[in-house]
Amino acid sequence: MRRAVCPGSYDPVTNGHLDIIERSAKLFDEVVVAVMINKSKQGMFSIDERMEMLREITGHLPNVRVDSWHGLLVEYCRRNDVAAITKGLRSVSDFDYELQMAQMNRELSGVETLLMSNNPAYGFVSSSLVKEVATYGGDVKNLVPGIVFERLTAKLAERA
Repeated sequence: MRRAVCPGSYDPVTNGHLDIIERSAKLFDEVVVAVMINKSKQGMFSIDERMEMLREITGHLPNVRVDSWHGLLVEYCRRNDVAAITKGLRSVSDFDYELQMAQMNRELSGVETLLMSNNPAYGFVSSSLVKEVATYGGDVKNLVPGIVFERLTAKLAERA
């Protein structure tokens, strides 16, 4: 079985993330969407909330499952028989960082990284930018899946 992992913080998941997940699902027998846990960062959504949203928006993809992980991604790959990492690239600065990570991951474990160019419609979209714009009342409805927009709106209303 050809298995890949699509890692990220997904706080929140954007249409750009979903595009990379869907494209990865066409290339691999199984894709694990791994919510990476960084205990030093306080996210807007809990890990469980992120995983729940991801399960809902990837429900139409039978070969995609959602998991979480704290630690080195290559260790997750080793423990779960994952041969490849899929990542999206929005810009040259993304490429510089992701190339270095891909080379390190290959050196550490032999795991390959597939760097996919983004859909140009989402080239400017990031989770942090979505949160910032939404916090100040900007319309991000077209940047995130519908269920994520609803939860983001509700979360911001709770904080107001």
